[in-house]
Formats: sequence, C-alpha cells, structure tokens
Amino acid sequence: MRALFSVVGLLLVLVIVGVLVKKQLSSAPLMPTSAVGSTPQQQSQQIQQQFRQKLESAMQQSRPMPDDQ
Repeated sequence: MRALFSVVGLLLVLVIVGVLVKKQLSSAPLMPTSAVGSTPQQQSQQIQQQFRQKLESAMQQSRPMPDDQ
C-alpha cells in the first residue's frame, strides 16, 4: 500500500513538472521575433545589443542604502 502511494505521488509530481515546463517553454520564445529571417551575424549583433541595453539599464538603477545604526 505504501509503495502504491509512493508511485502515485511520483507520477503526480512528474505530471505537474511536465505541465509547468510545457507552459514555460511555450510562453518564452527561444529567439526574438525580429531575428527570424536574419543572418546569424545579425542575430548575434541583436543579442549583443539587447544584452548591452539591459546591462546599462541595470547599472542605472539605484541600490537601496543600508541603515548604519
């Protein structure tokens, strides 16, 4: 009986993880939509530009200062 519950629980966890993985993969495209039909060099340049923009925006955000008491 205990083994049956273990197997059922394991199958339930696998189903939940499978559904979550499928949802995650379907919601996040692997390539930017603007990169479709581009050459690999153009795609690489686009990815580098996007990374640079995100890095610059992250560097512009101020960090909260700790309270020194």
